[in-house]
Amino acid sequence: MKRIAILEPGYRDYEEEKRVLAEFSPEITVVKAGAGLEEAKRAVAGADAIMVREAPVGAELLKAAHGCAVVVRYGVGVDNIDLEAARALGIKVANVPDYGSDDVAEHALALMLAATRRVATRDRDVRAGRWNIGQDEPMPRITGKNLGVLGYGRIAKRFIAKASGLGFERIYVTDPVLEDEEAKKAGVAKAPLEELLSKSDFISVHVPLNQSTRHMIGRAQIALMRPNAVVVNAGRGGIIDEQALAEALAEGRIFAAGIDTFEQEPPKKDNPLLRLSNTVLSDHTAWYTSESVIELQHKAAMEVLRAFRGEELLHQVNK
Repeated sequence: MKRIAILEPGYRDYEEEKRVLAEFSPEITVVKAGAGLEEAKRAVAGADAIMVREAPVGAELLKAAHGCAVVVRYGVGVDNIDLEAARALGIKVANVPDYGSDDVAEHALALMLAATRRVATRDRDVRAGRWNIGQDEPMPRITGKNLGVLGYGRIAKRFIAKASGLGFERIYVTDPVLEDEEAKKAGVAKAPLEELLSKSDFISVHVPLNQSTRHMIGRAQIALMRPNAVVVNAGRGGIIDEQALAEALAEGRIFAAGIDTFEQEPPKKDNPLLRLSNTVLSDHTAWYTSESVIELQHKAAMEVLRAFRGEELLHQVNK
């Protein structure tokens, strides 16, 4: 029998994990969202594996997990896990980077379209009896404009593929590992961040959150954007300085934003992005479809299974 602690669960059940790990007769302990550190420490004590969504997994918690072989993050970003502490304790950490790419890409595209076409405010106005709003709330055309994409991983590539049909004049990409030849073959223009921000009418964020990307979109970067710029973030919340973004939106220095991820989740009630009419917001749900949930649970459980079998992990992030 193997013991598994699941922190901050968000799924209807864990039958998929039990099915994948059946040969080890898994005993699963679920720690509810908002539980304190002491409760989490009790749950991981003696656990053979930890599976986690957004809850922080710091050094103190990891030290309490005596005999733990692996921590698996349900998702892509691992900024909530102390990778160095895990490495020092001999605990492998893995993520699931290859699920739901199309789902996130489609949601980012939906946010971009909704923010540009003022779908949310038009819906509210029509329900309130307003009609023929038209030029009272101008909106930019998408066709013939430029798209800027931060990052060139799985999700960014799928986003570009889906967005390409909208008739953009040029698609700029900022990614340090993108080679000139690959960019040329893909039909995108490789550009440094400053050039992308100044030349793009639509900007979509698809980079991981780490020390080098935290607030990579701040006041100085937002100042480079065009007045009609639409910013979309379905990546990680800390990549954009929310206060700076909110100020630019409120002052009309950029046109609109579609935001799925926040610096603090859920966002505080006084978050200025919540009060603006030129934002379209969702609850870190870009990854979600009925199909993606099962895919994510399955792939996360498969990493645990490999660890239990002594096999190499597919996506270890702290080698």
